[in-house]
Amino acid sequence: MKILLLVAGTNDPSNSDFLADRFAEGIGSGAELNKIRLKDLSIDHFQMKYYDAATDQGEDFRRLQELVQKSDGVVIASPIWNFGVPGHLKNLIDRMGSFCLEPETRSLGMLKGKPFFLIYTGGSPYPAWTGLQRRTVSHLPVSIRYFGGVVIGTHYEGRCTKGKGQFGMVVDCRADSIASVKAQGKHFAEVVKTFAETGRLPFRERFLVWLFKTGQKLKRRLGL
Repeated sequence: MKILLLVAGTNDPSNSDFLADRFAEGIGSGAELNKIRLKDLSIDHFQMKYYDAATDQGEDFRRLQELVQKSDGVVIASPIWNFGVPGHLKNLIDRMGSFCLEPETRSLGMLKGKPFFLIYTGGSPYPAWTGLQRRTVSHLPVSIRYFGGVVIGTHYEGRCTKGKGQFGMVVDCRADSIASVKAQGKHFAEVVKTFAETGRLPFRERFLVWLFKTGQKLKRRLGL
């Protein structure tokens, strides 16, 4: 099976990059891993022309498209900056509509249930995630579902600062968080392996996909 890790953090060292690597350790050696740091890519800002199949999408984007399409699972690790993900990740999501949505109406996802996992790092404590931060980045899992993917799980790592206004690596000293991320990586690998072999997800995820597709069908019937 093939798993793609997309890291949106730009700092070196990066908390989100560190957790992505620990997640990969949990996945283990049974998967072919491809890790991409978005900061290393040159991807133009979204324009409507990129929905035209005749438009040159750019070398880095074509490479990323191939990796997404050929992967059996995708992991996205991102910091939360100012109540949102970094601009280059949002731009990538916008650009992915060129191949993750069917070309006629751009309303049907093409990822066929591909499993995703999301890792976030932020300065706020966990209660702020459940009370506010989750909503500020809600466009990411919703977009993935719209593209036909399925978000299997989410990890939020809070208080990723050394102090007020002091940024830097902190998660490398958190044994419990490292163990948790590794365990989630192992579980994700099991889900992806089943998906790669059978084309099926666990029942809970299949039920959520059914709910989302039912909502889309109802929306189309109502002409919304």
